[in-house]
Amino acid sequence: MKSKSKKVSEIWNHVKGSGAIIATAIHDGQHVRQDLKDIMFISEKDRLREEDPFTGEWTQVANNRIVGTRSRFEVDLNRPREKAVYIAPEDAWGLHVWKETPNNKQIADSLAEYDAFYSEVHKVLTELESRYGRFVVFDLHSYNHLRDGEQGQPADPESNPEVNIGTGTLDRKYWAPVIDRLIESLGGYDYLGRHLDVRENIKFRGGNFPRWINQNFPKTGCAIAIEFKKFFMNEWSGEPDPAQIKEIGRALESTIPFVLEGIKKMPGIDR
Repeated sequence: MKSKSKKVSEIWNHVKGSGAIIATAIHDGQHVRQDLKDIMFISEKDRLREEDPFTGEWTQVANNRIVGTRSRFEVDLNRPREKAVYIAPEDAWGLHVWKETPNNKQIADSLAEYDAFYSEVHKVLTELESRYGRFVVFDLHSYNHLRDGEQGQPADPESNPEVNIGTGTLDRKYWAPVIDRLIESLGGYDYLGRHLDVRENIKFRGGNFPRWINQNFPKTGCAIAIEFKKFFMNEWSGEPDPAQIKEIGRALESTIPFVLEGIKKMPGIDR
């Protein structure tokens, strides 16, 4: 898919193209400002484990895409503003992030990045709304399931699906034509000779980013959090399985026609 233009900011890349679907990977970034890196206690390896590597590659299923370039340990774009900068261990899964707490200026600089991101995204989505009437956001993430170590027992698959579709931040009944087609098409995809375990609101219901979109565009924007369990990589070493990463991309791309069909089924849409 060819895009029309690309905008690069301090903390995200935005590719603008045609179509009513935009794919985002706001936790793909791994870079940290030097002034914060100098006071970090957490190792780069431990940071990477809590980030969402390779999700940026999956955004290529859409012509419109936004990919984060900075680590969530600098500023977490998927949390409310008052919680966007991790300070205490309880903010970061019990991890000790800092040798010394960021000062007021450092925190303010990170929050300025946060504000700039949300301001720009509002403009992007308003333009999509104007052009297409309604739009769908694939909010792409990944999550860990080997919390007890590389050789430990994986998390219970009953409560940790391979793909968690988070719809807890939107009007489920109103957007059912879109959500149902996404879940059915992704779950029905022939994934290397089998079907993915795709379930709704089991592990996650969606973070602040989709909640903000759904609150600001309640009848015109459908932001769905799509979380892949890290079965496509070694979450402790960071080593990817390239074949599975590519196949996940193909699986996501296969849902696009069905999601677009769902948008057309929405009331009042004549596109």
